[in-house]
Amino acid sequence: MYSRELLKGILKPIILKLLSEHDKMYGYEIVQHVKVRTEGKVLIKEGSLYPTLHSLTQEGYLSTTSVLIGNRTRKYYSLTKKGNGLLSTSVAEVLDFRTTLGLLFGNDKPALS
Repeated sequence: MYSRELLKGILKPIILKLLSEHDKMYGYEIVQHVKVRTEGKVLIKEGSLYPTLHSLTQEGYLSTTSVLIGNRTRKYYSLTKKGNGLLSTSVAEVLDFRTTLGLLFGNDKPALS
């Protein structure tokens, strides 16, 4: 499992990516998908997830739909058109950052001039 500090900056892109692959998802469902897809290496805590979902919703990147299931209301999150735009830039930034980390931690180190 990765540290909370390491995951902090990547949570928004993870949420956006998952929601782009699914029509709608609720919080616990997002947590479970991430856990399964990362083979348990990325565990998202509710204390991090829900504030991020609320922030993305308030900023217009996500929309919500509430559904009554039994006697509980489940809130589903969906990506908006604006959210799709943020997804594109977020994914590009994450992939570029991954490449940059490879430069720092990889075996091929560029020579200093």
